[in-house]
Amino acid sequence: MELDNFDRQLLNLVQEDADQTSERLAEQIHLSPSAIQRRLKRLRKEGVIARECAVLEPKKIGRPTFFIVSLQVERERPELLAELRRWLSREPHIQQAFYVTGEADFVLVVTVPDTDAYDELMSRLVRENSNLKRFTTSVALGVVKRGLTIPVPLED
Repeated sequence: MELDNFDRQLLNLVQEDADQTSERLAEQIHLSPSAIQRRLKRLRKEGVIARECAVLEPKKIGRPTFFIVSLQVERERPELLAELRRWLSREPHIQQAFYVTGEADFVLVVTVPDTDAYDELMSRLVRENSNLKRFTTSVALGVVKRGLTIPVPLED
């Protein structure tokens, strides 16, 4: 799908705040509100905008603990990796999972209420995924930046 500069501007703006009205977006991009609505509909239909979500303030919901986890698998057979990917995708406490190069095979961002909940999650992960070789954990002491924004460059 070809993106023009209006699409690119729109994508940058809705990533920052998807709750903006078409009128507010139109003021910033210099298009009509109806043109903004058509473009958003097309971007959603084409899968450029995969979904929209609310970003919660951790302190307001009980201050969950964040863990960064590196996983190593025993064997990289496609069917075993697919099984692990499905498991990771279904687990609601795993915020993000990346298949990576380097010493680890996967890097996870996990958020749970406390270390007991983390221990239970990781025990289940190991028990239900026999291909897991080892994992290492880093506890996030604080959040410096959190988001999913992907900067969309504007055309020159």
